[in-house]
Amino acid sequence: MKKSILITGFTPFGGEHINPSYEAIKYLPDEIDAYKIIKQEIDTAFNLSKDQLIKTIEDYKPNAVILVGQAGGAKNMRIERIAININDATIKDNNDFMPIDQLIIENGPDAIFSTLPVRKIVDNLLDDGIPAIVSNSAGTYVCNHLMYHLLYYLKQNNINIPAGFIHVPYIFSQVTEKTDTYATDLYAITRTLDIAIKTIIKEAL
Repeated sequence: MKKSILITGFTPFGGEHINPSYEAIKYLPDEIDAYKIIKQEIDTAFNLSKDQLIKTIEDYKPNAVILVGQAGGAKNMRIERIAININDATIKDNNDFMPIDQLIIENGPDAIFSTLPVRKIVDNLLDDGIPAIVSNSAGTYVCNHLMYHLLYYLKQNNINIPAGFIHVPYIFSQVTEKTDTYATDLYAITRTLDIAIKTIIKEAL
C-alpha cells in the first residue's frame, strides 16, 4: 500500500457557513514528497466525529494523522501539544449536543500528548513568515474531543505513528461583520498545512 498521510478538517459550526480547516485542506496537492494525502471532512459533532475518524484510519492505515480545526479569534497557527480528558462545551455541536464537565473516556488518562514534531513545525512556520505558536490547550469542544480520541486509539492499538492537531484562525470572509477580529487568508492556512506535512515527513517518518 502506498505511503499516506491523513489530514482532516471539520464542517462549519456555530452559525458559520464555512470552516477554513477543511477549505484549506482541499487545496493541498494529492501527493507530497511521495506520500498520498488523504483528505477527510469530519462532522463537528461529539457523537459522530470519533467514529468517522477511526473508520478512515482503519480503511487507509495512514503513516501519520493531522487533525485541523478552527480557532475563531486566534491570531496565529496553533500547533497543539496536548489533549485533555474532558468535554465541556459552551455552544451546541451540529447535533444539538452540549456536554458539560463530562469525561471523554472513563478511566482514560487525564491528558495525552501529541506525537507530532510540534516545536519543529512551529519553527518552520515562523521561518516562512507565518505566525505560529505551540499551544498547550486545544479547548474542551469537539476539537479537543477528537484529538484525545485519536491519541487514545493509537496508544490502545500500539499504532506508533505521528499524530496531533493544528488550530487555524478565521479567514477574511468570516469576519466582515466581526469588528476587530483577527483573520488570515485561506492560502496562508494551506501553506501552513503543507509545511506541517513536509516537516512531519522529514522529522518523524
